[in-house]
Amino acid sequence: MAVASQKDFFSGLMFMIVGGGFAWGAVDYEIGQAARMGPGYFPFMLGLLLVALGALVVLGSLRSGPPGGDKIGAFAWRPLVCILGANLVFGALLVGLPSIGLPAFGLIVALFALVIISSMAREGFSFKESMILAAILAAGSYVGFVYLLNLQFPVWPAFLTN
Repeated sequence: MAVASQKDFFSGLMFMIVGGGFAWGAVDYEIGQAARMGPGYFPFMLGLLLVALGALVVLGSLRSGPPGGDKIGAFAWRPLVCILGANLVFGALLVGLPSIGLPAFGLIVALFALVIISSMAREGFSFKESMILAAILAAGSYVGFVYLLNLQFPVWPAFLTN
């Protein structure tokens, strides 16, 4: 049986591997039953669901398709590095890294860094658009997390609040 869509085939395999990993990791916890769920119930069931979804995608990729199939293109390194890097920088700026002497910069600075760095993943990066989006996200996050939910974490850099 020939693969008609490489993209769908490898996406389905990825779903199956990630779902299988979650389900396998969840068996170390008590799973329980639907009426009395243990801590491993949700990740186990979600992992099985992801495996089933992946199997459906893989089976769908084996149907007849265009001649030559739907090929996988070049690997997108720039978006991968920017998105992962943005999340790492966000975490480091939010709470700081005492081991290297980086103080906590708080939610607002971390969100601005997150949006600007992740926006660089796009080909048509615009600093002005990123700043506007970051300001809207920072204001909404402040209202939602700090004002409405009363969560206690640094909002502004430590050197500004002391």
